[in-house]
Amino acid sequence: MIKKIILSFTILLTLNASAQREVMYHVFQRSFFDSNGDGHGDLKGMQQKLDYLQQLGVTTILLTPLYQSDFYHNYFATDFEAIDKEYGTFKEYRELIVEVHKRKMKLYQDVEMQYVTGKHPWFKDSYKNPKSQYAKYLYYNDKANEKPWYFWDVPEFTTYDSLKEQIIVVNMKDPKVKEYTLKVLKYLADPNGDGNFSDGVDGYRLDHMMDNLDNANKLTNLFKDFWTPILNDLRKVNPALQIVAEQADWNSYGHEYFTKGNVDRVFAFRLKEAIWAFDKNKIEKAADSTFLYNAEGKHQVVFIENHDTDRFASLPDMNIGKLKIGAALNILMGGIPSIYYGQEIGMKGKREQHPTDGTDIPIREAFEWYAAETGPGMAAWYRGSGPWWDNRNMKPNDGISLEEQQKDPNSLWNYYKQLIRLKKLHPALAVGAYKTVPNSNDKVLSFMRINDLEKILVVINLSAEPQEALIDPYEDYSFARLKLLSGTPNVKLPEDGRYLTLTPYTVQVYRF
Repeated sequence: MIKKIILSFTILLTLNASAQREVMYHVFQRSFFDSNGDGHGDLKGMQQKLDYLQQLGVTTILLTPLYQSDFYHNYFATDFEAIDKEYGTFKEYRELIVEVHKRKMKLYQDVEMQYVTGKHPWFKDSYKNPKSQYAKYLYYNDKANEKPWYFWDVPEFTTYDSLKEQIIVVNMKDPKVKEYTLKVLKYLADPNGDGNFSDGVDGYRLDHMMDNLDNANKLTNLFKDFWTPILNDLRKVNPALQIVAEQADWNSYGHEYFTKGNVDRVFAFRLKEAIWAFDKNKIEKAADSTFLYNAEGKHQVVFIENHDTDRFASLPDMNIGKLKIGAALNILMGGIPSIYYGQEIGMKGKREQHPTDGTDIPIREAFEWYAAETGPGMAAWYRGSGPWWDNRNMKPNDGISLEEQQKDPNSLWNYYKQLIRLKKLHPALAVGAYKTVPNSNDKVLSFMRINDLEKILVVINLSAEPQEALIDPYEDYSFARLKLLSGTPNVKLPEDGRYLTLTPYTVQVYRF
């Protein structure tokens, strides 16, 4: 018994350290790389670009849903057990995972299990048929199964290509649904059930995870009754699995997901909003709440954009200085950084209000591999789709492409690569605690990352003007004795060496 307890504790410590060293790369794979020329990014394309991700410094890939769906984004399944043919086959999926693991990388799979489309067998068989074997798999508002609970009570949705689709809520209170959900997730973790996880996923992102689904008071206590039993059983299959929850309330720090939802990670939405504001006070307050109140072994995923938000590069008055500040805060502050594909080259895109699911296509455009906008592997699946193609953000020779930025040592891409390398080289940046460091200037943000081996100080001028700041008046140290790891060399050090004069949008990283 004692040996088991020691082993479990050792596993937890190892997982915790391993997690904090991760750099996630969030991919909308339909738009990433096309291996067969049909215009759609696919699994083979992901495999062919693993060298690229390793070159950038990525350790973990997060894929959006793969299962068969009537929607281009593959949320809302028509079959949870089938992979969208445009992505490839399950054999190719396993081959991708095996290759990822050979490179000592990880793969997490985004899943969304609480809704199905009107073409799913559960709905087709149970609608108006209360005797169906699937009669209780979906939530009906009547005993005759004639009044399904539609997603957000909308009986019909229009896709970007003008198809009409229904989305129905799954009855997560039904024991068979719980059993089926566990079966699907266990299969992804260990496809052949042999206890060898080389061909299985390393974790899941649980989309739109809620305790009270859609706040409708129909499916409640889901953390306790649905998710916790499933996640406990999954960890019996593979204790190393990491569960990442997307909290449905983006104004939440997500701490209740740790204490009640049994997950390992949540997304730092409040910190992301503060970073977008370029406001020192907002960033400090959000950072304290993000990093200082998590349960042991639980982590926040730090990001500045994802598949549901505007691109960071499309914020008002954006420039290369601000883009680099965003990169530094994303990678260096703490938690587990997540980079959304194309973020590293400053791809642009803003959500557009539209009565179809095309609203988010502008933030899910093809990764820009080439300066000319065209070339082998470009996954412009929306080509010729009307406004989403005609008003696309991609422009040839605009500096926003991997081909252009890899050649430029001062590019955003090279800065991301530098920051990721810095994080991996320095234990304090990888696993150290976060601490706000006071200074005398409202335009200058300063914080420290600390562990047993080292202390690292990050000082950032958030403004477009030069700024002078006295750093930490309560501590007695001099910048002359610190080692500059990244930033502008030979910055002005007036008076006793505890002041800094920072050029616009400067990010200075020092080691004690």
